[in-house]
Amino acid sequence: QVQLVESGGGLVQAGDSLRLSCAASGRTFSINVMGWFRQAPGKEREFVAAIRRSTGSTYYADSMKGRFTISRDNTKRTVALQMDSLKPEDTAIYYCAADPYGSIFRPDEYSYWGQGTQVTVSS
Repeated sequence: QVQLVESGGGLVQAGDSLRLSCAASGRTFSINVMGWFRQAPGKEREFVAAIRRSTGSTYYADSMKGRFTISRDNTKRTVALQMDSLKPEDTAIYYCAADPYGSIFRPDEYSYWGQGTQVTVSS
């Protein structure tokens, strides 16, 4: 089993930056892909970004490209999401996820999830 714990959420103003972190524990040696998703009230959970350990490749949703950066520290078993130029529409609960068995863009393909961290961006 793998446990994921997110941290770093909070209340910021539009244009500010925020850095989320996800710490993984347990049987992490088998995990190649880790990702971030978000879910706003009344909306479906959506893909934000993902990173592949084997190649270092990164993937982003179109609306996050250029504003969000995903990174990974394999020695510390953490993955971070740097969010810049935040907008009110970025307000959501952000979830860390790991080990998809299929598409890295689909939340229902991921095996492990954190509890989520709230990000609120005021205008």
